[in-house]
Amino acid sequence: MPFVVFICFMFFIPNSIFAQEILHNGSQGKAVYDLQENLKKMGYFNSQPTGYYGSITDHAVKQLQLDSGILPDGVFGFQTQQKLNSIEMMARVVYGEARGETYEGKVAVAAVILNRMSTPGFPKNTYDVIFQTNAFTAVHDGQYYLTPNSYSYRAVIDALQGWDPTHDSVYYYNPVSATDEWIFTRETVIRIGNHLFAK
Repeated sequence: MPFVVFICFMFFIPNSIFAQEILHNGSQGKAVYDLQENLKKMGYFNSQPTGYYGSITDHAVKQLQLDSGILPDGVFGFQTQQKLNSIEMMARVVYGEARGETYEGKVAVAAVILNRMSTPGFPKNTYDVIFQTNAFTAVHDGQYYLTPNSYSYRAVIDALQGWDPTHDSVYYYNPVSATDEWIFTRETVIRIGNHLFAK
């Protein structure tokens, strides 16, 4: 079992979730098909994947870029690939940590990840924040490797677009199941569902 988990971990590291070749209008092949599948599960691609990068794929990529603060040129290049990787990783945390919570609670978990990246003392990129030692229960217990649902992806997109129900919180926990006494010393900002969000 540890070997299986290790293989999964290696597959989902940044820069290896999606193909690294630059894709654009007119591209075709498996890399395009995989991109279309991933855009579809994130709610951007509303057709069946074909493996051909035409106007529908171009529009979907532009919408992703607009939502992510990237120049909407319709080209699936390095910056857009990195953003798609980040969304995938964050959606896995959201699904693993908050799939039983309200939609607002899902957005809140995504917002905490983003808040940590902009707060001194925390890592500055998605991967390092998520895989920081003991940062997220879903990583520790393996739920990170479950397949996220569409709500998890949309929650991440909403957080990226500026919705932060936590008011800049960088921690959250379930007061019923939390075992680390230190977390109870943090300033509570708001309760959303089963989680307390804190600074």
